[in-house]
Amino acid sequence: MIRDTSGSDRLVEVKPNRKRQLILVGAGVAVLVLLAWLAPGIGRLFSASGSVSSSRLSFATVERGLFVRDIAAEGKVVAAVSPTLYATSGGAVTLKVRAGDTVKKGQVLATIVSPELTNKLAQEESNADAMQVNYLRAQIDARKQRSALQKAFDNARIDQQTAQRDLDRYKKAFSQGAVPSMDVDRAKDTLDKANIAAVHARSDLGMDNASLNFDIQSKKLAHDRQLLLVQDLKRQVDDLDVKSPVDGQVGQLFIAEKATVAKDAQLLSVIDLSALQVEMQVPESFARDLGIGMSGEISGNGHTWKGIVSAISPEVVNGQVAARLRFDGETPKQLRQNQRLSVRVLLDKRDNVLTVQRGSFVDESGGSYAYVVRDGIATKTPIRVGASSIDKVEILDGLKQGDRIVISGTDNFKGADRVAISN
Repeated sequence: MIRDTSGSDRLVEVKPNRKRQLILVGAGVAVLVLLAWLAPGIGRLFSASGSVSSSRLSFATVERGLFVRDIAAEGKVVAAVSPTLYATSGGAVTLKVRAGDTVKKGQVLATIVSPELTNKLAQEESNADAMQVNYLRAQIDARKQRSALQKAFDNARIDQQTAQRDLDRYKKAFSQGAVPSMDVDRAKDTLDKANIAAVHARSDLGMDNASLNFDIQSKKLAHDRQLLLVQDLKRQVDDLDVKSPVDGQVGQLFIAEKATVAKDAQLLSVIDLSALQVEMQVPESFARDLGIGMSGEISGNGHTWKGIVSAISPEVVNGQVAARLRFDGETPKQLRQNQRLSVRVLLDKRDNVLTVQRGSFVDESGGSYAYVVRDGIATKTPIRVGASSIDKVEILDGLKQGDRIVISGTDNFKGADRVAISN
């Protein structure tokens, strides 16, 4: 039988390692402390619907102070008066100027040759002369007829007086028995006939005189009407010389030299450089607050000028509205058409207003809510916004001074009520 080593084994006593125990105890305590410190954050993390990295977001702090609403944009110099000249009649056009030439008001810029119009003027002038002759002849004929009627009336009056004297003479002779009563009766009849003739002569003189005046007046009116027609044709012939309506510069030529054009065809444009304005494009969201008469600033070439909004287009094109500013005072001399300038229009200015930096959250939510960030959690909070400027938006309700909100990137939250913000 083989003997084992149990008889020679000896129990060895192992002493505890206190240093190791202290390390393990310390590590345990540290873990417990860390868990206790992270417990609220972990609780908030699990209460959130998701987590989004802060690098994908933009933040801003709600502040109280000066709020200025303005519109800043780039504008271009345009002519306030830039008339386009048209052909008043068809014909061949001879240009007297070239594009870019400086012109004065009343200067002939082009000439239209219109044989049809000039011939028509000559014909109507001849008709006017003929009507004037008819008018003068009617006056002469009227004088002759008046003279004849007056002569007849005068003769009738003389016959009336003669018949009256004869009747008186016959009556006296009859009273002395020198003539029979038949002669007296005959003298009475002669007087009656003379009276009737005198009455009719007077009536004819009045009626024919009115008729003659009417005939003269009708011929005079016809002549006057013809003179007006001739005057209008002369104006049209004078308009064949196309003249500049303003002092300025020739802009664009729409036709070639010696071209034959129809009536109302475009010929050329003239730019009045003494009345320049600045045209700018305003976003549709600001256009409703823009009004004629608002003050602004125009800057460029190292200068700044005061401006006033003079016109606003009623049409929206590509989400923008065109507006024009005129210079408040004398137009600067160093400006040129289509030159680019910076424009700023002041809409509103108030103190002690609660504002926050403008961001996409206004457009995404319509200004009805914002995500307020506290302790790493973004909480969806109802708000009410007011006026907006280029870089700020007014806060009317839902936020207070010092609140930190997410102004951009909220589309990553997908409408969640609570979202954790990770570093």
